[in-house]
Amino acid sequence: MLFLKLSLLTLLMAVLGMLTYAENVITCYGSDQRLSCESGLIRVKSAIYGRTDSTVCSVGRPASETQNTQCSMNVSLISDMCNGRSVCEFRTDTLGLPDPCYGTYKYFNTTYDCVTGRSIVSCEGSYISLDCGDSVVNVLLAKYGRRDSTTCSAGRPVSEITKTDCYVKSSLATVKTICEGKNSCTLSATNDVFYDPCVGTYKYLSMTYTCVAKQTNVTCEGNTAVLTCDSGVLNILSANYGRTDSITCSAGRPSNEVTNTHCFANNTLSVVKNSCGGKSKCAVSATNNVFTDPCVGTYKYLTVVYSCIY
Repeated sequence: MLFLKLSLLTLLMAVLGMLTYAENVITCYGSDQRLSCESGLIRVKSAIYGRTDSTVCSVGRPASETQNTQCSMNVSLISDMCNGRSVCEFRTDTLGLPDPCYGTYKYFNTTYDCVTGRSIVSCEGSYISLDCGDSVVNVLLAKYGRRDSTTCSAGRPVSEITKTDCYVKSSLATVKTICEGKNSCTLSATNDVFYDPCVGTYKYLSMTYTCVAKQTNVTCEGNTAVLTCDSGVLNILSANYGRTDSITCSAGRPSNEVTNTHCFANNTLSVVKNSCGGKSKCAVSATNNVFTDPCVGTYKYLTVVYSCIY
């Protein structure tokens, strides 16, 4: 097992076994894969099992076992095991995965980053309150279940804390639905919210989040809005194509074009979300052709409030 940063020896080390550069780890089948963060917590971005290169993990292997480079499958199990931990190590031949290409010697290619934020734990039956003030919540990690025998264990019988491979896979999606993009939120660590993944085990909700600033983009009718995130991706919080005041985009316009301040295109948010959500950059035209005309004769503008999330 070998860990190296990129260098002139990169290809040679990949052929020999295990390669680490930045937050990418390649591990030959049968070896241990280890993900670690000196600071922050692991968040797996992708995990692939198979073969996409004939030279990686090829030492001592016949050509018939390395020539198929169109073999790959996504492994969500690694995210389930490692997300939210500072160190995660496991034997690659004990994961019980199906064989995506019989007769080919395979390897694991895992890309991850180390995220920092506010970490909080709520024991089953308790509540978590998040407050980001003028900023908005960006949920990075969340798991409801039990990952160790010590957290939320005070006064509990051994039978309720020994099962430590218990978690709800949809925890992150659930917490994001409740809290993502809001200034504050409250959620309960209960089976009613997440369902019960291990009956008889006393569970807890552990999560990591950050507070990110909201950004507002205003684009006058006929022009194009350009939304960008220097890091992370776009999370569209609100949007309206129309007019809600008489000042914005009013220069040189007659009064009859700016007096209607109750003008809203109901499809604005869905259009902008579909066009821009999850991208690092996008452009949307502020025109009636894109959003329809919610108030004929009024000069309109597109307002988009968004954050950049990870």
